[in-house]
Amino acid sequence: MVGIITYGVYIPRYRIKVEEITRVWGANADDITSGLGVFSKSVPDLDEDTATIAVEAARNALARRAIDPAAIEAVYVGSESHPYAVKPTACTVGEAIGATPRMTAADYEFACKAGTAAVQTCMGLAKSGMI
Repeated sequence: MVGIITYGVYIPRYRIKVEEITRVWGANADDITSGLGVFSKSVPDLDEDTATIAVEAARNALARRAIDPAAIEAVYVGSESHPYAVKPTACTVGEAIGATPRMTAADYEFACKAGTAAVQTCMGLAKSGMI
């Protein structure tokens, strides 16, 4: 059986209010707050990006369960905004958590479902015995 045995999250601490976003875009804040129930959005600090956020989330996942990072065989990162065009964020994350040298790594870009697609791929690879 293939499944998820741990997870980690990291949410940047800074926030921007919906009113500020809608003011810039010329939209109605009430449409967002009443329709989606969203009142603010997290925003990264100046030294945070997809890679640093993914590293912190991965570290939090490892802290929740006793897993040897060297035993991790795949690191896949799904995002709409990778910091580099040709350097995979997944490689940076793998190095930062000590999952090298035998891991496979890939970045996924697919709007709102990049992370889901990455999980589906990893589950398929695990079920096939490739990882």
